[in-house]
Amino acid sequence: MELTIECKSRDAKAKPNALRREGLLPVVLYGHQGTESVSLTVDQKDADLLLRKAAVNNTMIDLKIPDMPWNGKALLREVQAHPWKNTVYHLSFFAVKAQDFVEVGVALNFVGEPTGVKNDGGVLNTEINEVTVKCKAIDIPEVIEVDVSELAVGDSLTVADLVLPEGAVVAGDQTQTIATVLQGRMAEVEGEGEGEGEAAAE
Repeated sequence: MELTIECKSRDAKAKPNALRREGLLPVVLYGHQGTESVSLTVDQKDADLLLRKAAVNNTMIDLKIPDMPWNGKALLREVQAHPWKNTVYHLSFFAVKAQDFVEVGVALNFVGEPTGVKNDGGVLNTEINEVTVKCKAIDIPEVIEVDVSELAVGDSLTVADLVLPEGAVVAGDQTQTIATVLQGRMAEVEGEGEGEGEAAAE
């Protein structure tokens, strides 16, 4: 997913609270010139609309700064919000080039019904719902589909089983379990009941 937002340069003397009263949100852009950072502002309403679709460390933003002038692509790196009011008060972006490799968090989307659930009363247990992926900035996947339909009771999938875009890799332990089909409680109870019946018959 790629989104667009327009920012403006921010006077270093401007007070963040004063900006917020004017309906502006303080923003910082990192990485567009090495380690140098740039102070910006964005319209609060535009930021709210962006955050409905964007995810931290996952969404490529087409950032436009007409008064610098600078246009480029950036990742949303940080969203600072009030702890209980849930009001956003600061954003951070990190500039990237289309061919740069970045590490981003990508959600897992489990699809299909395991045969062990459908036929044997098992239960699908998901261990993790997100992985960190290293890929080109232009190839960031919105989600990674995980097909669990072939899993029988006792079967598992690991990070190494994930199907990733070409050139992308998962950072971290490849042997980490993603999902397992466990024996269902009802199946266990039925098994215990059958055993007790056989013992009584003997």
